[in-house]
Amino acid sequence: MAENVSPLRGILEREHSLIVSKWLECILATYPEDSAKFLKNQKDQFANPVGTTLSKELDSVFRELVEMGAAKGVREFLDRIIRIRAVQDFSPAAALAFVFDLKQIVRDAVLEEVKSQGLFDELARFEARIDEMGLLAFNIYSECREKLYELRVQEVKKNVYLLLKKAEMITETPAGESEPVM
Repeated sequence: MAENVSPLRGILEREHSLIVSKWLECILATYPEDSAKFLKNQKDQFANPVGTTLSKELDSVFRELVEMGAAKGVREFLDRIIRIRAVQDFSPAAALAFVFDLKQIVRDAVLEEVKSQGLFDELARFEARIDEMGLLAFNIYSECREKLYELRVQEVKKNVYLLLKKAEMITETPAGESEPVM
């Protein structure tokens, strides 16, 4: 039995490369000019793991959205992008704006056909999926930042402990903790 593909899905699949390319440009525009050039032009995945990951995962996220994949699939790909953005020097809004930028990129690419074929309801449903993805991105970002803060607190505790031990202000390791190794 042939799968019933919606007209909007067919348009989005046809415009896939253009949309993902513009989406990547959008995210790269958030970086300083020299960094953006490097991230875009350096194709060696070992010399440019960030650029490679962004390009690959944006493509995968868009493919999942178009295919109406499960949220779990989108989360997996989105997680790899958000982990990068969460450790960089971006505000939460700047780190996640790329998700919502996709709506305008899609509109620019497909609006004429959406108008001519009367596919506004389908486009609205697709944009609602992007909004859901934005909420998912926020959750992922929050989890990543929370983990970063936990790691920083652990590092501070370790450093304070070592300083106190070095100053001979404490002589034993607190119960339940292993002594930090230097």
